[in-house]
Amino acid sequence: MSLFDNLLAGVLEEEQKTAGQDGGKQDSSKKKQLIKKLADRVAEIEQTQGVVKERERLVVAKEKQLETKEAVLKKHRQELVQKLEKVSTLNSQEAKQLLLDSVEKDLKSDIARRIREAEEEIKHHSEDKAKEILADALAHGVTDYVAEYTVSTVSLPNEEIKGRIIGREGRNIRAFERATGVEIELDEANVIHLSSFDSVRREIARRSLEKLIRDRRIQPQRIGEVVEKTKTEIDKILFEEGEKLCHAVKVYQLHPDLIRLLGRFKFRFSYGQNLIVHTLEETKIGVQLAYELKADVNVVKLGCLLHDIGKVVGEEEGTHVQIGVKVARKYHVPEPVIKCIEEHHEDKPISTVESRLVWIADAASGSRPGARYEPHEEYVQRMEQIEKIAKKFDQVKETYAYQAGRQVMVMVNPKITKDDELIVLANKIGKKLEEEVSYAGQIKVTCIRETQASEMTKAK
Repeated sequence: MSLFDNLLAGVLEEEQKTAGQDGGKQDSSKKKQLIKKLADRVAEIEQTQGVVKERERLVVAKEKQLETKEAVLKKHRQELVQKLEKVSTLNSQEAKQLLLDSVEKDLKSDIARRIREAEEEIKHHSEDKAKEILADALAHGVTDYVAEYTVSTVSLPNEEIKGRIIGREGRNIRAFERATGVEIELDEANVIHLSSFDSVRREIARRSLEKLIRDRRIQPQRIGEVVEKTKTEIDKILFEEGEKLCHAVKVYQLHPDLIRLLGRFKFRFSYGQNLIVHTLEETKIGVQLAYELKADVNVVKLGCLLHDIGKVVGEEEGTHVQIGVKVARKYHVPEPVIKCIEEHHEDKPISTVESRLVWIADAASGSRPGARYEPHEEYVQRMEQIEKIAKKFDQVKETYAYQAGRQVMVMVNPKITKDDELIVLANKIGKKLEEEVSYAGQIKVTCIRETQASEMTKAK
């Protein structure tokens, strides 16, 4: 039986009881109303049952979803428990690295994409930026230092001093040339030109001449005394020049021996380029590059200043790079600076940004047009060779080559050489030069035997 039938039967039963009590007074119309009322109620109940069934269905579906999620969570929980069990055996650094690896794995594709984009951006702008930085650094490297390659000049205060320097029949000039080994040239503008391939000799001659001009006592014996005294002051001269170079690049508190070695840069040329000029240029370029690229400016500055220090060290075996490293270690130069010295010619692979900047600055200064030229180096080598050959003879005390190697002044030891032996010695030296030196034209060899005697009177 349906719900409706059950309800209808119940209502009729109730009505019959009521009708029996009322004596059957209800009529058929009342029954109809009652039946309709029952029908509406049944429809309402059936609708409510449908809603309940739909809710039951949704609840069942939700339960299934929750069961699925619960299974997934349970699986994740097991994985996390396993990872925690693994991590529990690690220290904090290892656990941190494991977490970073996990994050990196998730972000790997994004990182790779960003790196590619950054590389493309860098490629697009790097060349222009590099040109801009180098051009700016080179502009800062311009120096107004004037290097004297083979000639130094001394200005004279007046014609009277010029006459004293010349002396009677030129004896003072001849004495000065013999004492210093440089050639003197006078021009009409009261300027004396001191000519020699050896810049140390030329500097000694210039300082000696300036002392004689101030002293005004210019005669052969006095010239010899002043020149000898100036030669003994060469260490002081080197220290002064090294100090000037250090102050020019704003480097202070170096070891005095290092400063003295740097002073030798004034008298050293590399393919015609004076080492002080080269060092000033290179240091300014390197420092500017270091500022632009946020590198260690102090390391670059010291690396540029000391990179060629091996070129001015005496009788040491090895390349100037190897010698320079040895000198730097001797005076406890910081290791990053030593790397710059060691790697500036790529004898060893460049290992730091600062080394790379020193290498770039060195190349920029040394390779620019007009910085260096081969003929000067060949000229100096030829002059040194001529002097070295002439000095091989036992009687020779000192030799000076000048006039571009066309003349050689040979000072002999008067104690072991007699006057009549000078012609023979000059001939032997000339023959030796013919055999071993390549030259154009002729070489004049002049041997000089000079004796001096002096005595002091008793004091009164």
